Amino acid sequence: MKLEIKKYRDKQGVTQKELADRVGVSPAAINFFEQGLKTPSLTNAYLIARALNCKIDDLIVI
Repeated sequence: MKLEIKKYRDKQGVTQKELADRVGVSPAAINFFEQGLKTPSLTNAYLIARALNCKIDDLIVI
């Protein structure tokens, strides 16, 4: 599953560290999610979407 976290993060001018702080994960975790190396849990996906003012559906690329 590919997520468009970086697209929404860049659109809002949020750094990986800022997003990580909002979600409660490490900046490395955000980096892994953006690169598709790891998939966030449903809870973290929800928190990422909430932090970026979008829906989880907006983040998922099919």
